Amino acid sequence: MLSIAELRAKCASLPPAVYVLAWIFFGSVTILFNKYILSNRGFHYPAILTCWHLFSATIATQILARTTTLLDGRKEVRMTGRVYFRAIVPIGVLYSASLVCSNQVYLYLSVAFIQMLKASSPFAVLIVSYLFGVSNPKLKVVLNILVIVFGVALSSFGEIKFSWIGFFYQGGGIFFEAIRLVMIQILLSGEGQNMDPLVSLYYYAPICTAMNFLVALVMEFGAFQISDIYEVGLWTLLLNAAVAFLLNVSSVFLIGKTSGLVMTLCGVLKNILLVVASILIWATIITPIQFFGYSIALCGLVYYGVGYDGIMTYYKTTKEFAQKILSGSSAQDIEEGEGLTGRPKGFLENPTTQWVVMIAMYATIFLLLITGIMIKTGTAPEYLQQIFGMVDD
Repeated sequence: MLSIAELRAKCASLPPAVYVLAWIFFGSVTILFNKYILSNRGFHYPAILTCWHLFSATIATQILARTTTLLDGRKEVRMTGRVYFRAIVPIGVLYSASLVCSNQVYLYLSVAFIQMLKASSPFAVLIVSYLFGVSNPKLKVVLNILVIVFGVALSSFGEIKFSWIGFFYQGGGIFFEAIRLVMIQILLSGEGQNMDPLVSLYYYAPICTAMNFLVALVMEFGAFQISDIYEVGLWTLLLNAAVAFLLNVSSVFLIGKTSGLVMTLCGVLKNILLVVASILIWATIITPIQFFGYSIALCGLVYYGVGYDGIMTYYKTTKEFAQKILSGSSAQDIEEGEGLTGRPKGFLENPTTQWVVMIAMYATIFLLLITGIMIKTGTAPEYLQQIFGMVDD
């Protein structure tokens, strides 16, 4: 039986970039995959799809709990009947509502615009935290949040295919998620019941499956037919559930591997890549006012996540590294400048080189994935379709 300690030990030699880029990859693919199934494959049942994800996660976590020690973290959680019904159930209901709303929105809005609206998440968390008495934000934080909201508002005004239904679904998903995060802070974190993403899924998935089933029963089962599954493809749905689950697994191994600064910047990178993917796959039109507004929101998000000191530290480190490269410094000098002392290291052992190589690999895989989806959906440029034999010369 493979223990999580042994697994982490085997993975310890991997650079942090591997974990971060795996998280970005699975997070991006999950969103694009969901949009593809709900829009392009005609499976217009977001609640059923969400229920399927959570049911699969329930089965997977139960199997992992019995065959590996990946979920041994649950033994450190003092789970009682009182805690389960007082904390897990209400938080699970909020999580379920957030997921349902977040998937419903794919029927009404583009992936690009959805990512722009998600930038307002800190605003929702700020409001909910204040209402529940968890935090009393300073004026500096409030002004920072207002800049983000201003950017999101500009993006909304510039959206060509705006839908109020989609807008309210996305707003509901954001606020349900904000309430869930605050409830975790109040009901669990305050009592020392800290759980990693996989352990959280172990406890939340069953109650979320039940809640989503009830929602699907009321909203979608009247129109749903078994033939809809075969039209999408059983293997497609299985792969979709697997990708969604691997996102949670990648989150577990990411914990403690990098700083909040890197995570904030990578989150911004993921959002930008998803906007680009939306433009390439679904020919989403981004207006100049949207571009300007989203740029403001992203800058506000980075400042909100890491602060001025964090931004300046990252800027100085990057500037020093670039100056050493331009001055012709040796690889060993560059490594020592980054605090890596000891024996000379190979080219790929340089942390910055590892990041460059991993980002290049990720970008290549991401572009190949987008190209494949474009060809599959018939939205690829004619020259690509000719290369892959999709049209006659």
